[in-house]
Formats: sequence, structure tokens, C-alpha cells
Amino acid sequence: MAALSAWFWNERFWLPHNVTWADLADPAPGVEYPKAGHLLSALPLALGIFFVRILFERFIASACARSLHIQADVGRRAQPNAVLEKVFTSITKSPDSRHLDGLSKQLDWEVRKVQRWFRHRRNQDKPSTHTKFCESMWRFTFYLCIFTYGICFLWQSPWMWDTRHCWYSYPYQVLTPGLYHYYVTELAFYWSLMFSQFTDIKRKDFLIMFIHHLATVSLISFSYANNMLRVGSLVMCVHDASDFLLEAAKLANYAKYQHLCDFLFIVFSVVFFITRLIIYPIWILNTTLFESWAIIGPYPSWWLFNSLLLVLQVLHIIWSYLIAHIAIKAMLRGKVCNDVRSDIESSSEEEADTPKEGLKASTYTTKGENGTNGHCAATKAIAQNHSSW
Repeated sequence: MAALSAWFWNERFWLPHNVTWADLADPAPGVEYPKAGHLLSALPLALGIFFVRILFERFIASACARSLHIQADVGRRAQPNAVLEKVFTSITKSPDSRHLDGLSKQLDWEVRKVQRWFRHRRNQDKPSTHTKFCESMWRFTFYLCIFTYGICFLWQSPWMWDTRHCWYSYPYQVLTPGLYHYYVTELAFYWSLMFSQFTDIKRKDFLIMFIHHLATVSLISFSYANNMLRVGSLVMCVHDASDFLLEAAKLANYAKYQHLCDFLFIVFSVVFFITRLIIYPIWILNTTLFESWAIIGPYPSWWLFNSLLLVLQVLHIIWSYLIAHIAIKAMLRGKVCNDVRSDIESSSEEEADTPKEGLKASTYTTKGENGTNGHCAATKAIAQNHSSW
């Protein structure tokens, strides 16, 4: 075990040349440097955030949903039928024509009645708008609070105004309480998202989002362990800038405030494009690639850190293209069909559930009935995976 630990924490990988862990282990009185052990405090904090979320959704978000007349019901329920229930739970949730014909003869029902039963039964398992509203309101509240904290903290930090301060005296940069709280809270939140994925609305991108949260946790932990907190705080703040706007647009959509949803979508898109395609490469990548090279020089973990940041930029470009493409398409069509809506909220099993006549009937309305309009659908379908790092 000791050999494995020594291999993992190899100084030649983690630290600049001529710096050892011993140099950072015994700082002067009143001075503290980041240590990997500090990250363990994020785990109990993550559990605390998870329980706060449960209370928030139950007592605050739920009350807000009721005040907006968002009901907790999920629509018409399928009538009890033991034969169809057995088929639904053990064979298929979306029977083909052969199954439908067989069940129709067995029950002496019309095929359309059997189809209708399966459609109602599938809808029973779908989360209500009330549930989705409460989840989005929690994320909106947290994202807004953490972004506000990050801006207030960084506003007083010299490296926000001159990014070369991210590298002066590196890695002998003192860990301040504000920076520690910012990092650990962000890390704890993403740990809590990993926990809550198993209780949240089941989405078709469950595995992708789980990997995304795991990668985010790894990136935050990585930058903390080798004391790249200053530039890491800038990265987190840039990514947090648009998350709460996305959730706000979803809240407006669930409440059927269509014009507000459209407006928030436009604001979200503008902020997303500015932060990801302009600020991030010009401000963040410039300092991590060029200013750091000039001040401290490259070393193995430096290469890995910058490689990951460049991968993020590639993802930013892809997401921006997809958001723009789908948004323009939605605005030109003036409507959204159910397959797009299923990308937003449904699990993979639910996607195949929508009857063909539903695709034809799903039109854009000023109040936002039938789920989402084109703008919000585009926003949520594409941007759901971009949160934080």
C-alpha cells in the first residue's frame, strides 16, 4: 500500500521541478497550504447538502410550485388489469403490433384500447411537472448562490484582475478560508449530485451524467491537490455563470410563463457563448498555457491539467454549435415535437412511448402547454450536460 501511495503521489509528476512534498508539509506559523486530506471534509458536507435539498424541495420549492398552480398529479392512470400489468413489467412497455393483436384477442379489447392502456401506464411512471419544478428550483438556488459567492470572493482577489497572480510564488500559495470554502462547497455539491442521481428523475443520460459528475469531482480534486486553486476558482466561476440561467428558464417553462422562458433562454445562450467561447479561451487558457509557462514552466501534471482544459474547450464548441443549431431550428419551425421533449426529461424507456399522433399534435403555444416550447427544449436538451467544469 505504501508503494502504491508513493507511486501515485510522485513529486516529479505533481510538483514543479526542485519542489518536494516536504517543502509544503511544514509551512511557517499561520500559513497553510492545500493538502489532499482536506478534500475528505467534502463527503460529510455532501451528505448535509443532500439532506438540505430534501427539506428545500419538500417545504420551499413545493410551496412555490403550488403557488404557481403546478399540480403534483401525473395525469390519467391506467385502469387495473393483471394481464397487461404482467406484460408491462416483465415483457415490454411498448408492445409491437404482434403483441397488441394477441392482447386484443385475449382481452376482447380493441387494439386502440390496449395501446391507450400502455400509454397511460407509461405516463404513470413519468415524474410530474411538480417534481421537475422542485428539482430545478433546488439547482437554480444552489447555482445562483455559489456563483454569487464566487463573484464576491474573486472580486477581492488579485488574480481575477491580473491572472499572472495565479502563478506568482506557485506552489507556495497560501490557502485562504474563502478559497477553501469555495472549493469544498463546489466539490461537495457534485458529490451530492452523484448521490441524488439514484433518487432523482430517471433520465436517459444517467450514465453519461454520472461520468460527468465523476470527472468534475476528479478535476476539482486534482487542482486542489497540486494547489492550482487560484486558476481553478476562475474556471469554476466561468462555468457557473450560465447554470442558474438554464434552471431559471426551466422553471419558467414548468410554470408556463412562455415569454419569460424565451427571454431567459436568450440570456442563457448569450452568457453561455460569451463565457465558453470568449472568456474561457482568452482569459483562462491564455493564463494556463502561456502565462504559467513563462512564470513556472511546464511539468507533468501541468501538461495533464492543460490537456483537460483543452478538452473542455472542445466540448464548449460542440455544445455551443448544438445549442445554436437546435435553437434556430426550433424558432424557424415555431414548434417542438415530443422526441425533442423526451431528450429533456425522460428516460430512454419513455422516449419510445409517444404515439405518432402525439408527434403531429405537439405545437407551439403562447402559454407553453404540452411541456416545452422550441427555445426551452433546445436549451435543456443540449445544455444539460455542461454544468460546472
